[in-house]
Order: sequence, then C-alpha cells, then structure tokens
Amino acid sequence: MKAVILAGGLGTRISEESYLKPKPMITIGEQPILWHIMKYYSHFNFHDFVICCGYKGHVIKEYFADYYLHRSDVTFDFSDENRMTVHQNVAEPWRVTLVDTGLNTQTGARVKRVQKYIGDEPFMLTYGDGVSDVNLNALLEQHRASGKLATLTGVQPGGRFGVLDLEGQTVVGFREKAKEDGGWINGGFMVMEPEVFGYLSEEENCVLERTPMETLAREGKLGIYKHSGFWQCMDTQRDKNWLEERWTRGTAPWRVWE
Repeated sequence: MKAVILAGGLGTRISEESYLKPKPMITIGEQPILWHIMKYYSHFNFHDFVICCGYKGHVIKEYFADYYLHRSDVTFDFSDENRMTVHQNVAEPWRVTLVDTGLNTQTGARVKRVQKYIGDEPFMLTYGDGVSDVNLNALLEQHRASGKLATLTGVQPGGRFGVLDLEGQTVVGFREKAKEDGGWINGGFMVMEPEVFGYLSEEENCVLERTPMETLAREGKLGIYKHSGFWQCMDTQRDKNWLEERWTRGTAPWRVWE
C-alpha cells in the first residue's frame, strides 16, 4: 500500500525557515520532518511513498537524489574510468515518487493529481508537517472493518483547529475553529479507498478538507480512528523548537524505529 504525503504548501506560519525551503524539509535533529514521517511509516512496513510537491519542490527532489550517496561509503576513481564504487550503503527500503502538483494547488487537487501513481487501490495519506505515535496497523484494520471510503485519525490537541462532529466512529460534519472544548480534529494519518478520487478535482482550488470530506461525511462514508496518544504538527517556530527539544532529549514519542 502506498503512502501519500502532502508536501507542497507554503508554510507561511513558520516563515522564519520556510522562505528558504518547503516546510516538510525543516529539520528536527538534523533531518527533515518529512524524513521522520517516512521513517515512522516504514516502521509499519509502508515503504512506497508518493510525495506531493509544490512550493520549492526542487529542494525535496535534490534531497532524495543525494540521499543514497550521502549514506554510503564511496570510492571515486578519477585516474582510470571516472568510476564510482559504492562499498556499503545504509539507505532505506523506500520507493519514493516525487510529483510536482503545482505551486498554489490546494490539498484535494494535489491528491487528485497523483492518482495515476497510486492506481486503483487503497492508500495512506498524511500531511508533511505532523508526527504522532498512532498505531498505523490498528488504523488500517479499523478502516477495513468499517466499510468506509475514508478514515482519518482524530486527535485532541486544543482549540485552534476546526473540530469534527461525530456519531460513534463516523464523521457527520465539521465545525470552524473553536475554543478548547475537547473536540476531535483531523490529525492526518488517513486511509483512503480509490473511490475517493471521484470526490476530488484537479482544479487547484479543490480543498480536501472542505467539499470532498464534507460530502463523504454527509453520506456516512467518512470514519474516524480516535487516537488519544501523542500528536504534534509543526505550524510555527515554537512547534519546531518543542519537537527539536524532545528529539534532543531522546523522548520523541514518534521515534519507534531502531
């Protein structure tokens, strides 16, 4: 199963760093948060990634172009045949497809534009700026058992996010940002059936979290996997510093890999 990661936004609320690079390339412990997300998925044996690039997407492409080389022992022989010999590599078991989905494209259109790289099969989907210790296997198991077209991971981080109206494990509506009221919000880490593409458009103003998800909710086809554990997005420099501190201390809950 492929894991699609939305990595094309402008990251305006963390402009201290995003003016130089896309937000998913802002580092925690000297590695981009995108790397942390991919390492997390890989821990659950999801190794096939489709990255939706946009703003400064070339930075992401260059990172992966160099990734294998930077993690290998290499001999460059300039004296004979200009030959490069790789002696040992510690690269990941990843297959990474990087897709330019447009500079100003909204989330729904980005997903629709990578449809041909996913095919007619279910897929994982998440944002390129959030980490968690959600059990991806349990998420997938609940999704399959539910018969829903999409399942999102619900978290309770506080009051600056839009909240979900629920009936059991079904999302029936959305509300605008509210003061902290214990409501559940969409934390990403979603599972989608291929039928969801029928709710999306390649028009750049198609926002996944608006009409597509609202329609799925009205039709009773959008489920929620409630996660009460760790979840944190990196919206601001303060968020970045908070995540960096936990990584440095060795207390990062999302670091589940060896």
